[in-house]
This record gives sequence, C-alpha cells and structure tokens, in this order.
Amino acid sequence: MKTVKKQEKEAVIIDAAEDVFASVGYKNAKMEDIAANAGITKVTLYSYFQSKENLYLAITYRALNRLNNNFYDIVDSYKNKTGKESCLKLFATFMDYCESNFLYSEALLEYFSMIRSSASGTDTSKLTDGVIESIYYRKILDIQNLPYKITYNEVVRGINDKSIDETVDPMLYTLYAWSVALGYIKVINSAGDTTVPLFNVNLTSLRKMNLTIADHVLCGKMKMA
Repeated sequence: MKTVKKQEKEAVIIDAAEDVFASVGYKNAKMEDIAANAGITKVTLYSYFQSKENLYLAITYRALNRLNNNFYDIVDSYKNKTGKESCLKLFATFMDYCESNFLYSEALLEYFSMIRSSASGTDTSKLTDGVIESIYYRKILDIQNLPYKITYNEVVRGINDKSIDETVDPMLYTLYAWSVALGYIKVINSAGDTTVPLFNVNLTSLRKMNLTIADHVLCGKMKMA
C-alpha cells in the first residue's frame, strides 16, 4: 500500500513538473514553483526528487515509456497486416507523437544528446552526480533500445512475409528511420508553435516526404548502401 501511495504521489509531482517545464522551460523552472503546482511543500518535493535534474529524467522516462507502449500497440494492432505496413505506421506514429508532445520530444532529444556525449553512459565524467544517482536514469537505460528492437523485428517480419525487399538491412533501416525521426523532432522544436518551421516548408509536407522515402527504401526502390 505504501508503495502504491508513493507512486501516486510521484505521478502527481511529475504532472506538476510537466506543467511548469512546458510553461517556462527547464532552465527557468524552480522547484518551489513545481511544489506549489503539486500542492505540496518544497521539503516534501525534495523527499521524492532530490533535484530538478532527477525530475526531468522522470519526465524523460515517462516519455520513452509511453512511446514504447505506443509502438507495442501498433505491433499488436498490425499483427494481421504486412510488416511493411507496420513499419510505416511505427514511423508515422513516432512523428505524430513528437508533434503532439513537445515537452516529451524535447526531453528525448536532451537525453540522447547526453548519451552520445557520454559514450552511451560509460564515460561517467560526462554525467552529473544528479544523473548518475537518479533511479530514473537507470530505468531509461533499461528501455532506451526498445524502439530500435521493435522496429527491427517488424522489418524482419516484413522481409519474411515479402512485403519488404529482401535486400533491406533491418538494422540499417532501423537506424535510418530513428535518425530521420530525431531530425524531425529538431525541426518541430525549432518551429515552436508555428506550422511553417523553415524556408516556408509545411510540416505536413515534410512528414509526407519522410514516409514516402521510407516506403521506397522498404520496397527496394531506393538503396541505402
């Protein structure tokens, strides 16, 4: 019972932190404002989350966990369709997710940037004490590769059911799709609330082009190597 209550309280605090971070940004957010938004004292807040950094990692974990659950839902709902259809839906879902969850997409970008700079977390000199000591950082490490694995498996399924060209390298395509999606996130973040981010290009057109290229790659119309 105590564990359930603790998890419920943590969820309330994370919700409050999301509101504050989304409103003023991570750098400008203050722990006292998050505590006030959660309806608790600052002392109580620190008893659950020892730093603002730890709170942001909790949001990042929530973001990645929800993305993974979305991916699993797609795999389940597309199990009677082709592997190619599932792969394209996963790609579209990732872009949709980023468009509708600005804070989450920003948190994911920050996290993967940190991971790259720290050699996948092995170079602890590049990580702060707040990150190293955060249980949420460890939780993220456990699930950070799931989007890759889910996509990879669906590419393999598509090759087996012959909806995807047999020359397609599952891992190469997975990394391609992931890198394009991360690039899409960056464009969305630079756009802010506008629908025309750069050079008068509409996000809908960019999204459509990404999906068209992905389809061509899976069909073998465009070779990746």
